[in-house]
Amino acid sequence: MTTDTDVPALVQMRGITIAFPGVLALDHVDFFLRPGEVHALMGENGAGKSTLIKALTGVYAVDSGTIEIAGKSRSFSGTADAQAAGISTVYQEVNLCANLSVGENVMLGHEPRGLTGIDWKAVHVEADRHLASLGLDLDTRSLLASHSIAIQQLVAIARAMVLDAKVLILDEPTSSLDRGEVDQLFAVIRDLKAKGVAILFVSHFLDQVYEISDRITVLRNGKLVGEHLVADLPRDALVTAMIGRELTDLAAISSAGEREIDRTGQPVLRATDVGRKGVIEPADIDVYEGEVVGIAGLLGSGRTEMVRLLYGADKADTGTITVRGDEAKIHAPRQAMGHRIAFSSENRRAEGVVADLSVAENMILGIQAQRGWLKRVPKAEQDAVVAEYIDALGVRPADPNTPIGNLSGGNQQKVLLARWLATQPELLILDEPTRGIDVGAKADIQRKVAELSAKGLSVIFISSELEEVLRIAQRVVVMRDRRRIGELASSDVDIDGLIDYIANAQEGSVAS
Repeated sequence: MTTDTDVPALVQMRGITIAFPGVLALDHVDFFLRPGEVHALMGENGAGKSTLIKALTGVYAVDSGTIEIAGKSRSFSGTADAQAAGISTVYQEVNLCANLSVGENVMLGHEPRGLTGIDWKAVHVEADRHLASLGLDLDTRSLLASHSIAIQQLVAIARAMVLDAKVLILDEPTSSLDRGEVDQLFAVIRDLKAKGVAILFVSHFLDQVYEISDRITVLRNGKLVGEHLVADLPRDALVTAMIGRELTDLAAISSAGEREIDRTGQPVLRATDVGRKGVIEPADIDVYEGEVVGIAGLLGSGRTEMVRLLYGADKADTGTITVRGDEAKIHAPRQAMGHRIAFSSENRRAEGVVADLSVAENMILGIQAQRGWLKRVPKAEQDAVVAEYIDALGVRPADPNTPIGNLSGGNQQKVLLARWLATQPELLILDEPTRGIDVGAKADIQRKVAELSAKGLSVIFISSELEEVLRIAQRVVVMRDRRRIGELASSDVDIDGLIDYIANAQEGSVAS
């Protein structure tokens, strides 16, 4: 492990300043990355992490400051320049070509060539070699779209390693991986460290940061807070440095899961034997007024598949759904919205934000879809709704005309939440609403969910972070192997108990 600050930094960024209209994204930030270390870059969404990475990879030009790679001054005019300097990046959102094969994706842009053009046999041989370095045994000729998001993430990392990078940037690489896959990735990272590769690691999973990192740099509001050895920075001190205040928010939310729910009347939604052949076994779920029902399970357990059937994003071929006691035919999202059901997808890039539209335009989309595209929402009403939710959710920057693509992931997620809250739903389905966002933004969203449910909003809440599910849900439906295996009262189980239940419970078990 590299801990000696006398070791020359492979990457030296000094006084980096980048400004966008109305936003000082980075304010004279220094960052140093040494060979053979994993260096975590930490901060709330909007702290400047992504901007700093984009400055290092040539996506953004710096307004002032200097960048040196291996002692040479660099001024990147694009990502190709950064790659030529030995910098390779895997971003949070998988950016691959799902319609191509695994091998084509791994070697895209770097295909071996022969006299007649691309040597396709060599492409797959080389792809297989790079995948094997990650411990992956995949058919390189299989379509990428046929694999899970987790496998696609590992393919993206294999693709980044094709360049034999000196610097590997991993931006939320574990957000879609289960524990076994995280272990697999960390084994690769440790091997790369031993070979002298400098690794910049961004994650909002504090346990993983402390498990794999040697050093931590903290940013806040575009400024450098400090650089620390992991051993010298306790977790509570890290959180305080990131948010600039003691984190009491989550403690205040922790009692939400213990709130009593009246289940004597009709549920807001009751699904009975709802399933789809080859996708998910028929399952039951009900949600009462003001209740938060969590859905827990490992990646691939069927959590998302279940809620997509409830919302009509996918069509169920078995079962019935009732809304407040009346049977509801929900075969498309428009019908779900007609029953005042809203759904925020886990894939905010493909099914959520419209990057070229402004914050205000993204917020209004839900209301517009609800009313129909021929009945425009009056400008005064738009302005009032947008102002209300920017304030209520703490969206930053607070300028409604800012393109949403310029916002951090956490603030984009807040805009999506605002979009659906503005439709005044009776049931809100949130699929991984806090995935890949920082502790401060996470607390903001959890607090809002707890506050709204206390006022009568019903919520179905999916999260890979089991502690988060237990904190705000009154009941937890547990999924495994694409079937519902039972449910738990969150007040009667802790993290260890929930993990044990997910792993070992027999189908049909109930604890309450």
